[in-house]
Amino acid sequence: MVLRRPAGHTGLAAALAGVLPAGTGAGWRGRGAVLVQLAVAIVLGAANLSDGGQLQARHQGLFGPAVSDSTMRRTLAAMDEAVLGGIGRARARVRRHVWSLPALRPGGFSWLTVAGKHLHRWVVIDMDATIITAASKKQGASATWKKTYGFHPLAAWCANTGECLAMWLRTGSAGSDTVADHLRVPGEALAQVPGASAAKILVRVDGAGATHGLHEHLRDLNTLRPTVRFTTGRKITDEDEKAIPKLPGTAWETAVTQDGEPQEGCFVAELTGLNTRDGRI
Repeated sequence: MVLRRPAGHTGLAAALAGVLPAGTGAGWRGRGAVLVQLAVAIVLGAANLSDGGQLQARHQGLFGPAVSDSTMRRTLAAMDEAVLGGIGRARARVRRHVWSLPALRPGGFSWLTVAGKHLHRWVVIDMDATIITAASKKQGASATWKKTYGFHPLAAWCANTGECLAMWLRTGSAGSDTVADHLRVPGEALAQVPGASAAKILVRVDGAGATHGLHEHLRDLNTLRPTVRFTTGRKITDEDEKAIPKLPGTAWETAVTQDGEPQEGCFVAELTGLNTRDGRI
């Protein structure tokens, strides 16, 4: 109920209904409601359409009459690029309304504190890929770089709210640091950030994002509005290992946690200028 009711109260179910194919007849089930029910079922652990149907059958007081697996399949089959684009725009409209609600609370919107600095009016977007295994030859599934079998989606999450802003379902063989993939997801994520909150954006990516292509793309997103800043990790190479001993003792400082507290026993130093890389940062 905590998942299903807000979809109606915020207008998400109605917005999705306006995007998905409409129909007539006594037995027609609104596709927006079907999609919301499927999402709730997945969150509660459903792994296939049969699981989703069983969940709905047991909770008809919340979902209404159970939707057949064939109706769910047709709903998903109708989602071409045009429909997915419409769903993205519908999500953005609803999110604009939803994000206006926390601002009315005494504490206001959830602004983060990173490395001891309060990022007021900064929206923090975290990008990362993950392995999703598959037990059979699902469409698009393939061998992964971790020697498993399944998918390798790339997603962008809003750290302020915990929401998934964008996700691209990729095959299992998709690379971790493929620049073209990393250029697609930030744009879709930024399109989900309400305009009133888009003035200052911080994008965080692990070492897979340490490429000239992504850095230059994020740099070029800077305009008078929004302001985009970014931070990426970087894999230590043999060249780094050779450069580290050249640092003087005075170059090292005590590291801090994400909250800005000293992290005893951990130290950081600036390595720029002691080694260079070709191609990747």
